[in-house]
Amino acid sequence: MSNQSFSLLFPYLIGLSAVLFTLGVIGVLARRNALIIFMSIELMLNAANLAFVAFARSFNHLDGQVFVFFVMVVAAAEVAVGLALIVTIFRTKKSTNVDDISALRG
Repeated sequence: MSNQSFSLLFPYLIGLSAVLFTLGVIGVLARRNALIIFMSIELMLNAANLAFVAFARSFNHLDGQVFVFFVMVVAAAEVAVGLALIVTIFRTKKSTNVDDISALRG
């Protein structure tokens, strides 16, 4: 893709990233289900990744793409640990509602 066509696409990528991040924030603040909250956090991380890649391509640096790789590694680890915690809590409390599991006393 040439620099001319990318400069036309760049504002749309940043706008899409902002919309995805906003949807993720709304999902975290409005929902009470732990799985939906984790999915919203992943949506926010992917929105940030899209912005990093767009800015890296815009400035012709690889720093943003390298940072995206590390964010993806952290996100994968977060999903593994988070889902393990959700499954364990569901087995004991029989609910994934955040309000029900806010008191984690035996």
